[in-house]
Amino acid sequence: MPQPTTDANGHVEHIHWPSLIAAISAISAVGIAIGLGLPLLSIILENKLKVSSTLIGLNAAMAGVASMIAAPITTKLAHDFGVAQVMMAAVVIAAASAMGFYYADQFWMWFPLRFTFHGATTTLFILSEFWINEAAPPRRRGLVLGIYATVLAIGFAVGPLIFSALGSEGIYPFLTGAAIIMLAVIPIFIARHESPVIDTKPDRHFFHYIFLVPTATAAVFAFGAVSSGGLSLFPIYALREQLSEAQAAVLLTVMGIGNMAFQIPLGLYSDRLKDRRPLLAAMAVLGVLGSLALPYLIDHWIMMAVILFFWGGCVSGLYTVGLAHLGARLSGPDLAAANAAFIFCYAVGTVAGPQSIGAAMDVGGNDGYAWALAGFFGFYVVVSLCRVIFRSKRG
Repeated sequence: MPQPTTDANGHVEHIHWPSLIAAISAISAVGIAIGLGLPLLSIILENKLKVSSTLIGLNAAMAGVASMIAAPITTKLAHDFGVAQVMMAAVVIAAASAMGFYYADQFWMWFPLRFTFHGATTTLFILSEFWINEAAPPRRRGLVLGIYATVLAIGFAVGPLIFSALGSEGIYPFLTGAAIIMLAVIPIFIARHESPVIDTKPDRHFFHYIFLVPTATAAVFAFGAVSSGGLSLFPIYALREQLSEAQAAVLLTVMGIGNMAFQIPLGLYSDRLKDRRPLLAAMAVLGVLGSLALPYLIDHWIMMAVILFFWGGCVSGLYTVGLAHLGARLSGPDLAAANAAFIFCYAVGTVAGPQSIGAAMDVGGNDGYAWALAGFFGFYVVVSLCRVIFRSKRG
């Protein structure tokens, strides 16, 4: 297969669709399997293994731990063995782990399985996003990443639908999940010669990349905290505010639709900007305002749905535009390492978000939910302001 053409600066000139389709379709297959697996595993733990909610949460937290451990070593593995080769190995490990849950009849076995499954999928996310960022032309990077985010969101939505059709009985849900993951090998193998090459090791220590492009890594931290904590605790917040389960479910769906609807337009708009940081800050400000408005809108269901539609787009836009900003600032081994740091910060957010938001609800009542969400968005606004101030002083 021909490699994408580049300009004098080494940047890709045109969208090379075969390479992008390979990376996007591979990670989307994994997204479908994760969307299927999360409800499946929780129900089996509670109904069949009779595990307490606390222990279920502890087991689920292994996902964040695995991501934080896998992120720093992914770039080194890709340098030593090749991007496509490491991705294909990660697919096999993830599929084998998915099947392993069916045969694990002791709860302790689920901890190493969670670790290997989420460690492998973290590797896939890092290298897929690195591949996409490297293959995207600078002037179309936002569009390409918007397409990626939209397809991935659809994959996460399809997973629960498959679960609702298959249920939790027998081996078929696990076989289906493992088979969907293994399908990811096909596009990676076909485009393996087009995968980016990491021919040198990054110049800096892994943790340096967290602070190298702070407006990107802080954005994905806020996204991870708000998406994981906000979505997981929203049903509790809604039920305590006297909404029905059906109304809470519809509002979550509206947020998901906003997520899917806004990624491509935000990506296209970000491509028109010389600097994506003001757009990131603006979305964070909207996130603060939307969060603080929740207690006042909870009795007005239609208005609540409208606000959550736009709010869902802002939340996910932090990830998409933040990733595009990262790709605009770095390339090659530095981009691969920074992408790993990006996913690391996302994992930290997914651990911190549910804990902080849950604690805020315990301490401050139901309104603590809105205040905690606003706090995470506000944190990003402060980071953005600090960057502006420090740039002005240096100037």
